[in-house]
Amino acid sequence: MTHVVTSNCLNCKFTDCVLVCPVDCFYETETQLVIDPDECIDCSACVAECPVEAIFAEDELPESEEATLEQNAALAIELKDSGQEPITDQKDPLPTAEARKAELGF
Repeated sequence: MTHVVTSNCLNCKFTDCVLVCPVDCFYETETQLVIDPDECIDCSACVAECPVEAIFAEDELPESEEATLEQNAALAIELKDSGQEPITDQKDPLPTAEARKAELGF
C-alpha cells in the first residue's frame, strides 16, 4: 500500500511532509508534490504534517480523489525517468499557497 498526494496540494506545494519521510519518496512538479508508490513504506508520518490535508493512505482516498492514485504513480515514474531526485529538504511553498489554503478552508 502507499500514500497519495491529492489535488489539495495543487498550487500549494507545502513541503513539511518531506522532512519526516524516512525513505525520500516525494517528487515535485511545478504545481504540486507526488509520492512514488514503489518507494513509500506506508509509515503515515507525512499525513499529519500536511497543512492542507492533501495526503491520504491509498485505502482511505476520498472517492473524488481516486484518480490521483494513478496520477501520483505515473508522475513519479516520469520524474524519476527524467533524472529528477526526490525532494528531501523543505522549500518555500508556491506564492499561491496561502490563498489556496484559505480556499480549501484551512
